[in-house]
Amino acid sequence: MSEACDLTQKKCRACEGGVEPMTEEQIREMLKSVEGWEYRDGAIEKTFEFKNFYRTIAFVNAVAWIANREDHHPDLQVSYKKCTARFSTHSIGGMSENDFICAAKVNALVM
Repeated sequence: MSEACDLTQKKCRACEGGVEPMTEEQIREMLKSVEGWEYRDGAIEKTFEFKNFYRTIAFVNAVAWIANREDHHPDLQVSYKKCTARFSTHSIGGMSENDFICAAKVNALVM
């Protein structure tokens, strides 16, 4: 089973109380598990393109469902045929495994 599959099977955990942000090296390694995501400005992000506005909004709603279920919420930038999702863990001021778990689950929506 690939790392990405492993991530889609995991559940986000609360990060308060002693959880340290990932190092740059850990982030680079985890990026290999989430196809198409890039690390920039303290978050991972990916832009998804769709055929029309209806499909874009359907995707946004599915991402919202995942985020609510995982209690880990992205920043979303939505336009007619695109949605950019950005994950970081605000409570620890950096990146955590939760960001990659959610990125893998979002990727699974369109793969």
